[in-house]
Amino acid sequence: MINIIGGKYKGLKLQVPENFVRPTSAIKKEAIFSILESYCLKNSYDPYNNKCFIDLFAGSGALALEAISRGASFGYFFELNNEVCKTLSHNCKKICKNDQYNIFQKDSTSFDKINFIFPISAIFIDPPYNLNPFENLLKQFSKKNILNDHSIIIIEANKKTSIKIDRDYVIINEKIYGKTKIIFLKKL
Repeated sequence: MINIIGGKYKGLKLQVPENFVRPTSAIKKEAIFSILESYCLKNSYDPYNNKCFIDLFAGSGALALEAISRGASFGYFFELNNEVCKTLSHNCKKICKNDQYNIFQKDSTSFDKINFIFPISAIFIDPPYNLNPFENLLKQFSKKNILNDHSIIIIEANKKTSIKIDRDYVIINEKIYGKTKIIFLKKL
């Protein structure tokens, strides 16, 4: 089990599937939200009120659920694995109202026909370490024009993974935690 670490549901335990996922540790989760909130504060932007978070390769959903606990209006979760989706659904029902989330049991690159009802505050990309979908996803975000001026993309990957950042983006922060690197991007 992992906990929500901030906001309305601080301390609430989330289920984690026994297989197929690598949950983000509390230390990394705290760092992610501290960096995100600090960046938004410096830029006079509320990342939560009337905003949505997208959790690609969602697993337990801990990242977008953390955002909802902190005040985000909506969460979109993409998870392909059927067993993991059952746990994800259970976690969403513990924290969210029925009209506060949507789970898509499909590949994380399949968002072309989705009409996002709130401006996107952040997109979490945290795939299994053996995958490297980042370049493809960044190109799709640009092509589909789903990001606004304040949207942040947060990548969590193995620190040895080579990630080619498309020229449409700029790195606003990057941290290393053990075997993990976390990169914060913004569209130019």
